[in-house]
Amino acid sequence: MSSGSPSRADRLPSTSSTDSGPTDPSLREVADVARELGVDPAVGLDDTEAARRLAADGPNELRSKPPVPLWRKVLDQFRDPLVALLLVAMGISVTVWWVEGADGVPVDALVIVAVVVLNAALGLVQESKAENAVAALRSMTEATSTVLREGRRVTVRSAELVRGDVLVLAEGDAVGADARLVSATALRVQEASLTGESEAVLKDARVLPAAAPLGDRFDMVYKGTAVAQGVGRAVVVATGMATQMGAIARLLDATEEEATPLQREISRVSKVLGLTVIGIAVVVMVLAAIVNDVSSAADLVTVLLLGVSLAVAAVPEGLPAILSVVLAVGVQAMARRKAVVKKLHSAETLGSASVIASDKTGTLTKNEMTIQRVATASGEVALTGVGYRPDGEVRAGPDIDRGGPLEDERLLREVVMVLGGGSLANDAQLVEADGEWTVQGDPTEAAFLVAAHKLAGTVDRVAEFERRGEVPFTSERKLMSALVDPPGEGAWALVTKGAPDVLLARCSAVQVGEEIVPLDDERRATALDAVERLSDRAYRTLGVAYRRVAEGFGTDRLEEHESDLVHLGVVGIIDPPRPEVTAAVAEARRAGIRVVMITGDHPVTATRIATDLGIVERGARAVTGTELDRLDGPGLRAAARTVSVYARVAPQNKLQIVDALQADGHVVAMTGDGVNDAPALKTADIGVAMGVTGTEVTKESATMILGDDNFATIVAAVRQGRVIFDNIKKFLRYLLSSNMGEVCTVLFGVLFAGVVGLEGASGGGAVVVPLLATQILWINLVTDSGPALAMGVDPETDDVMARPPRGMHERIIDARMWTGVLSIGLVMGIATLLTIDIFLPGGLVEGSDSLAVARTAGFTTLVLAQLFNVFNSRSETTSAFHRMFVNRWLWGAVGLGLLLQVAVVQVPFLQVAFGTASLDLAHWGVAVAMASSVLWFDEIRKLLWRARHRGEVA
Repeated sequence: MSSGSPSRADRLPSTSSTDSGPTDPSLREVADVARELGVDPAVGLDDTEAARRLAADGPNELRSKPPVPLWRKVLDQFRDPLVALLLVAMGISVTVWWVEGADGVPVDALVIVAVVVLNAALGLVQESKAENAVAALRSMTEATSTVLREGRRVTVRSAELVRGDVLVLAEGDAVGADARLVSATALRVQEASLTGESEAVLKDARVLPAAAPLGDRFDMVYKGTAVAQGVGRAVVVATGMATQMGAIARLLDATEEEATPLQREISRVSKVLGLTVIGIAVVVMVLAAIVNDVSSAADLVTVLLLGVSLAVAAVPEGLPAILSVVLAVGVQAMARRKAVVKKLHSAETLGSASVIASDKTGTLTKNEMTIQRVATASGEVALTGVGYRPDGEVRAGPDIDRGGPLEDERLLREVVMVLGGGSLANDAQLVEADGEWTVQGDPTEAAFLVAAHKLAGTVDRVAEFERRGEVPFTSERKLMSALVDPPGEGAWALVTKGAPDVLLARCSAVQVGEEIVPLDDERRATALDAVERLSDRAYRTLGVAYRRVAEGFGTDRLEEHESDLVHLGVVGIIDPPRPEVTAAVAEARRAGIRVVMITGDHPVTATRIATDLGIVERGARAVTGTELDRLDGPGLRAAARTVSVYARVAPQNKLQIVDALQADGHVVAMTGDGVNDAPALKTADIGVAMGVTGTEVTKESATMILGDDNFATIVAAVRQGRVIFDNIKKFLRYLLSSNMGEVCTVLFGVLFAGVVGLEGASGGGAVVVPLLATQILWINLVTDSGPALAMGVDPETDDVMARPPRGMHERIIDARMWTGVLSIGLVMGIATLLTIDIFLPGGLVEGSDSLAVARTAGFTTLVLAQLFNVFNSRSETTSAFHRMFVNRWLWGAVGLGLLLQVAVVQVPFLQVAFGTASLDLAHWGVAVAMASSVLWFDEIRKLLWRARHRGEVA
């Protein structure tokens, strides 16, 4: 184990760890285990005793986290620092309203309350939707187990299994609890969910001779695994949290979840805004008091109200709610693409991913073993079609990948015999239901059935054979044989398939067309060359042979007759890549995201698939789990920088890889399906669980669940995550620059009141400000929430996958954005104050209108400038006219804002409420022209930037 990551990796119950204590059931005779548990394995428990044990030990379920109460969920929605800042602003606003005499309704305070409540409601609704989506991915039926009770076979809920129950196991069953085998006949169990080993493990009831790793305990079966082949019986020794799966589930409580990058950034922005708001309010109030020579209580209240209003204006009240809406919309878009995100803020994190570490089987590949090559004495053919759907054809020729149909009769007969023989020495079944093809049994054996369907008549011919006996596969023999009776031939046949080198050693002849010829050294070398050629191309190879025996041949000790066989040929089998993954990997690489493959398969197979998918270049090599275990911390990090294929890894190695990548500054998305993957998924920045094949423990610990177990779905979710981040930047850019325009207007209006003609404009010596407090609040209502919300669902403006991932320490509001915010805000302030100056007597430009009219014109200019700024803010570098009409919500929000501004200026009762006066067409024309300066200024700025940075991406 690496010394660089002991704090996490050492917590895992490694598959190489051993339980050597005297109570370890794998080291004890089954009779002793049964006696200690008080059960007769031939009879099982009685119902009364089973009920007593269930009441004493509790249900056979993994402990889940207690449901979070509603009050706690509601409280969590208010923990955002920005929400706290808004609540403080609301408190100040209510205090000022009360000091003034509590006249009317505190509109600004009510608006803030509404925003905070809306934000909390959105968060609660989305979390509820995510929980429902996760629940929908679970099995619609309860898991059941067959047990012996009082000598009878009965089916019970797996949750009701107790220690001492005798499990009756058969092909296709899920193992309901940890159990010591009593008997086993050709029993093979898929333990990938627990150990990460893709091959089914052969089980035996003999006592384990010495303590062994979890994956090598052949006399035990474990909860959460599945029977791939054979039958057996086993005594339950552990249930619930006492199982091996439960031991891993307990580790999840010790694995801490970290805040997402977006949560950390919003927290930082909230703190900066809080300090900025306080500073602005104090500066403006002091300047207003100095410039206007405040002496009366009324003037003091006016100045105080101005400062508070400006502080409220500087805080983007709609930010929390808009952020929640944007994330919720993005999460729903991901869900439609089969990616269920459990927490809102995690959606953006996915867009920041710089590494996607993916399983091979089922995610990058179809998890459907497929025969693609058949090599016989007369040549080699290719089979088209992938997966379990039996569509395809047999091709031959010098370039068999592009060859034509197989027409050589001799080669065709040999291929038919190979696929037919492999289908006879076979315990799998191919099943069609509603157009979907699935297999029951070992996937490798099923590959023969699928391939046989691609040769007309082969399956029908095989179906006529009657099985008379069999010799099961064992890891020691590496062979399986079936004794079959071909109808009407007057003789039986022993058909054998297995490891090619082992099988060839038992062969003395070879099938060549219709003839059987001796297997001389030259032909044996040719057969071995074919095996090596297929193996070098990462195919898993299996040989097929047979021998004829007399009708009525005795079935006792059949394996003694697995000799003098006639070699038929070799097949090349592979789990084919998903067809859409190659394009998805290319898209990820274009986006600057490394794709890393992690698999338990052979290094050659892993490298072949990774090369075919474009993950690595030809000639790259895989690093094995054994090699990882020998590396220290610096060595792990060095390997993580360059290695993109890891093979023969144990599940605990995933945690090492995650640690090393994160230590190197990467945002890591990690996929997994087995229970032993759960700690690594929880530690990763984005844990991605398989929704179809993943265990419940894995789904519980993951950030995102794939409804289709498809790598391409992850890349699509990354794109959506980047769009979410872009939209967050858009509305932040818009809100901050617009609010900065309000700040600049008031700040410079107070500071340069004499220059623009405001000083003494009231004629009564009272404090004169460019905008009234109610007008500032109106601007926030009209221009902040609607356009910003519409901008938050803006379609992709720039090509988000044409730039590298956002760095871990890259600010969401960086120096370039702050420059844009300040410059746009300054232009808004200047345009607004110049408009006021144009219509007021005195100042830089001589006007003739009243203060009310001039202020209304300036007020209108600022509102219109912010509506123009909507289009500026869609990109920092791309013209506002690019894809200008793709977002109808944006145009709707701008149109509504314009109508409301017309109403507040022209409707009499609104004029009274907001201190406005009617404007004629000339006033409106000046306001529109001055407001548009914001758009033209930003277009020039973007044009200059693009000229300096040609070829760069925003």
